[in-house]
Amino acid sequence: MRIAAFGTGYVGLVSGTCFAELGNHVIGYDIDEKKIAALKNGHIPIYEPGLEELVKSNVESGRLTFTTDIKAAIKDVKVIFLGVGTPSAPDGSADLQYLFAAADAIVKNVKHEVVVATKSTVPVGTADKLRAIFKKTKVKIHVASNPEFLREGAAVKDFLNPERVIVGVDDDKLKPIFEQLYKGVARVERPLIFTSVRSAELAKYACNAFLATKISFINEIAALCEVVDADIHQIAYGMGLDTRIGSRFLHAGIGYGGSCFPKDVRALQHITRENGLTPGLLDAVDEINERQKGLLLRKLAHHLPKLKDKTIAVWGITFKPRTDDTRESPALTIIPKLLEAGARVQAYDPKGMSEARHQLPKETLFCAHAFDALKGADALLLLTEWDEFRTVDLNEVRGLMKGRILLDGRNIYNRQDATKAGLTYAGIGVSG
Repeated sequence: MRIAAFGTGYVGLVSGTCFAELGNHVIGYDIDEKKIAALKNGHIPIYEPGLEELVKSNVESGRLTFTTDIKAAIKDVKVIFLGVGTPSAPDGSADLQYLFAAADAIVKNVKHEVVVATKSTVPVGTADKLRAIFKKTKVKIHVASNPEFLREGAAVKDFLNPERVIVGVDDDKLKPIFEQLYKGVARVERPLIFTSVRSAELAKYACNAFLATKISFINEIAALCEVVDADIHQIAYGMGLDTRIGSRFLHAGIGYGGSCFPKDVRALQHITRENGLTPGLLDAVDEINERQKGLLLRKLAHHLPKLKDKTIAVWGITFKPRTDDTRESPALTIIPKLLEAGARVQAYDPKGMSEARHQLPKETLFCAHAFDALKGADALLLLTEWDEFRTVDLNEVRGLMKGRILLDGRNIYNRQDATKAGLTYAGIGVSG
């Protein structure tokens, strides 16, 4: 099938490339000329394991091309997927300006009947607004919702081996199109599920908000553990064995971040209020997460009451491992606070430093290697659970540091191992 993928960011590029891998002819369209030029030259704008290889192989096969020419992008395509950004507006709602701009561009250039499917996360009722825009042309444009459920760091795997695919259609005649598109990945155990368009629009928010709720819940229990001398590891393990709950997302830490959970929780709060309801649980989820970002700073203040002229090593800047995405990362809150207090920050991240240079104060010192960040440090703050941090020799860590404080924001180290190495250890949800 010939399809167009609007937007060559995280959602659009991964989805378009994977559709090409499934045998479709895909045209990636973007208004960013530099990004398209880079893609044509084999340069991928995001870090996502396995994506670069798939882009290269599908470009070489001729199934994947890129353009800034919208007429060329939509010529003879059967489906246009909208994967443009929908960031948070100041009031927490989803900013749909890029989505509607894409819709306006389609109206001005479309010459044949086509299906437009939203891949971007959009509020309930967005399809109705798109239909209103598409009425400006006499060409028949169908609207569907096909939300993505891709984890950064595992997006290619998630697309090609999905737990489920949700497609919202209000016209059953559209179902065969999506059945053909997903026949390469849909199975009995990972079904293609058809819903109404509005149900599909809300499903993505519901899933992300629930997962964010699990994270904030376990962090709330972790705070209680530290007061009553309980161990969050043991509690989370026991909870996770309950099949009604499950173990995933029951990991105490310094809060969630990224491109989805924060903005989707806020957008769902906004949608709920917009419809005359009070999002009490979601308000609490968001509040706990914001509070959690400052937890390591409070722990650090206990060990180092005065940060002026102290050197703090920071390991991890991205919101999670296996991505270069720093959006809403706790590090973007923690590092500026350290600098404001007069500390010197020596930071390292395997993939996120290039992006972070544009988001963190210029006083931040970025290091070429994890151990470089430790030299002369009075304390080490672990903010992202990259695998390379898990396997370090803690004796070597202690030897490079001036001080001995290790604050583990992701609970990847064992207290006994850290203590044996001569470090003063504090994790999340464990007393001491």
